[in-house]
Amino acid sequence: MGSKNKLRRFRENETFENVIQPSREELEKDQFSLKGNWNKDFFKNDHPIVLELGCGKGEYTIGLSKQDSGKNFIGIDIKGARFWRGAKTAIEDNLENVAFLRTQIELIDRVFAENEVDEIWITFPDPQIKYKRTKHRLTNTEFLQKYKHILKPEGVVNLKTDSEFMHGYTLGLLHGEGHEIIYAHHDIYKNEYSPKAVREIQTFYEKQYLDRGKPITYIQFRIK
Repeated sequence: MGSKNKLRRFRENETFENVIQPSREELEKDQFSLKGNWNKDFFKNDHPIVLELGCGKGEYTIGLSKQDSGKNFIGIDIKGARFWRGAKTAIEDNLENVAFLRTQIELIDRVFAENEVDEIWITFPDPQIKYKRTKHRLTNTEFLQKYKHILKPEGVVNLKTDSEFMHGYTLGLLHGEGHEIIYAHHDIYKNEYSPKAVREIQTFYEKQYLDRGKPITYIQFRIK
């Protein structure tokens, strides 16, 4: 994407009511006003809150919101030029249960209060295969504890990925730390019992993976 397009999208994001862009300083000082108040002050309802971490273009956030108007969906990514597409689509389609948040995932516990979130989706994250990149994997122990803090006691996390490494790493970690694995499969399109949201929503890159015959894996779990 050219720099002019990026700048245009950044400027347009600033005009979108469904885009929130707190400063890192604001979050580090724990001064973000929506923390603990997302339903009351932003969505103005008491519906469950569902997050998509590393949402990219927001395809899953948009897809989930169309499947369930009774929930609030927030796509989170540091790259605003990417989620611009999702934010614009939400406005064009009058999806009032959708928001996009520009921030780093490691600050997730500065954005949401304890027990404020009902569900988390992690869709096609960078598997960070090199050992020295372990701390950046979105399902490592440190991230799981951040998720546990903001999730309600019965809240769940969904991981959908084309990476066999990420799938195996996460399963091993979940087993080793005693978390509850609700569902796991190494090829969801070969399992007729795969959840509807997993099979019926496909991202641009997922379709490319499928065209190449690459299996898509899925895990749903609860952090203990």
